[in-house]
Amino acid sequence: MSPLSFRPAAGSIPESPGVYRFKDAGGRVIYVGKAKSLRQRLNSYFADFAGLHPRTRTMLETAAGVDWTVVGTEVEALQLEYSWIKEFDPRFNVKYRDDKSYPYLAVTMDEEFPRVQVMRGAKRKGTRYFGPYSHAWAIRETVDLLLRVFPVRTCSAGVFKRAGQIGRPCLLGYIDKCSAPCVGRVTEQEHRALAEDFCDFMAGNTSRFIKRLEREMREAAAEEEYERAARLRDDVQALQRALEKQAVVLGEATDCDVIALAEDQLEAAVQVFYVRGGRIRGQRGWVVDKVEETTPGELVEHFLLQIYGDAAPESLPREVLVPALPPDAEAVTELLGEHRRGRVELRVPQRGDKRSLLETVERNAKESLAQHKLRRASDLTTRSKALQEIADALDLDQAPLRIECYDVSHTMGDDVVASMVVFEDGLARKSEYRRFSIRGMSGQGDVASIHEVILRRFRRYLEERSATGELDAEPGGGEPIDPETGKPRKFAYPPNLVVVDGGPAQVAAAQRALDELGVDDVSVCGLAKRLEEVWLPGDDQPVILPRTSEGLYLLQRVRDEAHRFAITYHRAKRSKSAKESALDSVPGLGPARRQALLRHFGSVKRLRAATTAEICEVPGIGPALAEVIVSALKGEDA
Repeated sequence: MSPLSFRPAAGSIPESPGVYRFKDAGGRVIYVGKAKSLRQRLNSYFADFAGLHPRTRTMLETAAGVDWTVVGTEVEALQLEYSWIKEFDPRFNVKYRDDKSYPYLAVTMDEEFPRVQVMRGAKRKGTRYFGPYSHAWAIRETVDLLLRVFPVRTCSAGVFKRAGQIGRPCLLGYIDKCSAPCVGRVTEQEHRALAEDFCDFMAGNTSRFIKRLEREMREAAAEEEYERAARLRDDVQALQRALEKQAVVLGEATDCDVIALAEDQLEAAVQVFYVRGGRIRGQRGWVVDKVEETTPGELVEHFLLQIYGDAAPESLPREVLVPALPPDAEAVTELLGEHRRGRVELRVPQRGDKRSLLETVERNAKESLAQHKLRRASDLTTRSKALQEIADALDLDQAPLRIECYDVSHTMGDDVVASMVVFEDGLARKSEYRRFSIRGMSGQGDVASIHEVILRRFRRYLEERSATGELDAEPGGGEPIDPETGKPRKFAYPPNLVVVDGGPAQVAAAQRALDELGVDDVSVCGLAKRLEEVWLPGDDQPVILPRTSEGLYLLQRVRDEAHRFAITYHRAKRSKSAKESALDSVPGLGPARRQALLRHFGSVKRLRAATTAEICEVPGIGPALAEVIVSALKGEDA
């Protein structure tokens, strides 16, 4: 669609500050932006289309409409832009992605006995994090040194529980690198105090611990307790070695984040050094695709909002050093200050140690961008080649930018489930995966199950298209929005290609389901495991792709991912069924009480080993019913 076809009428756009949204033909939000003057900003998209950034042109060619919301201040515009980006996840907005998976040192302060461990991925509430570190071994070295002074638990829940049951601590308890709360050597309060001291040391409050240990060492030596004094001396040395691993770069009282950029016309890399107590406590990197011509200040603004917007308030430092100030620096500072519940200062260092450190971070960003481009060039080329090979082999009109793959899993024809996985542009889109529980199909085989699943998926697609009056939309062309939730409907986005795990019979079943529904604009193929042959509906002979084909490799990845997703769901369902079936025969035990028993004991095996008195501890279970449960489970064993 030409951008001129949906250009707002002259004079209809207000000159006020606000936030705007571009949407595709299906109503899906594909870009969100803010502007001090909506009229000036939106007109710039349509004034010189040929002179726009390549990705901005692509965005406008994909869009089918634009709307906007007027706000009162620039801070309100920032808040609304951030909330819309989080809600709609627009495909053309700037998105900072980790350039690798970074490990953190985590202390689970929300547990009864806090645990020190290495963690990756999403942060959990109630856990204190330190880092990130470049390598997990760096965390383990630091922890090994600190456990001598702060002997906090590091074992898993299973090991901790087992040690308590047998009344004997693990090896760390014997070598004094764990205070062994599992066997009651310390109380819960004493162990929590150790964990808090550990966190204080990691947070930069180091001098008081070293001074305290040195004082105790001198007192022990004065009292001629030389063994204790020697142990305290070794503790001081352990803390000093842990500190030596963290380079001193600024004054001891300095807490700040140092951000630097490296960019070209299409991409940018961001590096951050976390400085606490004057020492570098962690480092992390991101990469981002640039959607339009952006200044370093605009990239910094996007970064600050995305990365700090979801961060814990205590993780925000008082000072952030940046290579360029955002265009709306005052509004950004105010927003970050509200989130931190305190003052936040954005600064561009001009000289001295802070400027030198910023230049070091910038060198890291340039190296990160160079490494990313080497990986990305290979990845993009491979994916494009794979999609084109599939289009050529299957005689498709265009490369299948959205592929859906279906697989069926069951146990001897029972407990039948199916999976649907989605790949867009050759990459897995896990948020759109779906799973199906298929009832009444026992013993009918994979062919009937595939027919049932395709019918259900595309019947739902037609219903949702009909509800929005968009039955004529192109495959992959849009995702209608639910007017009640404002979010995409689950099955309203059709694929270019449906892949089924199987040969001619499964492919025929899928095609028959589409024919019954009148869907004639979605291609179908199957990938048979035995010889990795690609089957098309109605063909007597398979399509043979070379073993080295990138297209075949992509189809295999799609098929294997569908198989994995189906197997995972089937195992979970079978496990739940097995747990519940052992209790089905107990008279007087309904679904709610069965769930309560399984929650309390964790498994039927543990319930079977429990006494009547222990079963009576479960809410809703009286002595008489407990006796019935015990006798029923004992009788089952006999």
